[in-house]
Amino acid sequence: MRARWVQLPRQHRGTARKWEYVDFILWVIAVILVVSGIVALFRKQMLWGIVLIVVGLLVGPGGVSIFS
Repeated sequence: MRARWVQLPRQHRGTARKWEYVDFILWVIAVILVVSGIVALFRKQMLWGIVLIVVGLLVGPGGVSIFS
């Protein structure tokens, strides 16, 4: 995991800021996928719900992430 409060050289400061936006966008997508999976489970669509929850956990920036 990346340290957030590291002083970066001047040329890399904009790059770190962009990664914070990417982390936020991945977090929002992960939340949407997990909530959709839970809704699918309540609608008795077990396989689809489990797939959405697992994909949401893989996409999210915290914990397990396929992008880090």
